[in-house]
Amino acid sequence: MEDCLFCKIIKGEIPSKKIYEDETVYVFEDIAPAAPVHYLLIPKEHICCAKEINEENSKVVAHIFEVISKLSKENESFKDGFRVVNNCGESAGQTVFHLHFHLLAGREFQWPAG
Repeated sequence: MEDCLFCKIIKGEIPSKKIYEDETVYVFEDIAPAAPVHYLLIPKEHICCAKEINEENSKVVAHIFEVISKLSKENESFKDGFRVVNNCGESAGQTVFHLHFHLLAGREFQWPAG
């Protein structure tokens, strides 16, 4: 999508601090971190939100979780645990309508989340 912030980040039109990239997924640091470690994991294919996951594109979500596992093993901040968050829709707090997962670590988290 032409006006999608995350699509522009993937294309390099908007700078980001890249953590990881492969042919399917792009991972970068959140510009407004909610934890000492706060990464955003986004599929390179534009998928609006979790409601648009289907049989054709669901493999990218599985791959994102494989990347989460890899990153969690490489960073000492993840040793005591971490949180993965996905917001779907405006009422849930989604502000960029490109499927993404927040990966947070480095502090203790509370429940309920909010």
